[in-house]
Amino acid sequence: MDKLKNVTIVKKANVYFEGKVTSRTVLFEDGTRKTLGIILPGKYEFSTEEKERMEVLAGKINILLPGSETWTSYEAGQSFEIPANCRFEIAVEDVSDYCCSYLKE
Repeated sequence: MDKLKNVTIVKKANVYFEGKVTSRTVLFEDGTRKTLGIILPGKYEFSTEEKERMEVLAGKINILLPGSETWTSYEAGQSFEIPANCRFEIAVEDVSDYCCSYLKE
């Protein structure tokens, strides 16, 4: 899906790691939400409260999930899921664009 229809966008940006990771929250009529963001080159650690699906829109995102010792790479057009209530690491070498969906379990 290239376009999101019938949504509300929160104007205030979510800014992490001194502006190296930013996103905007998109709210849907049914109560679901997504964030659209940009990750600048670097390595970052995040935590989740809800299960998430990350879709890579541009660039390449490397991820280290909890309990894993192996980094996995995802490129534009690919997606991956992150469990709820966990910590994980992301590393990117080039500017990467993503869409994060928050999933109800």
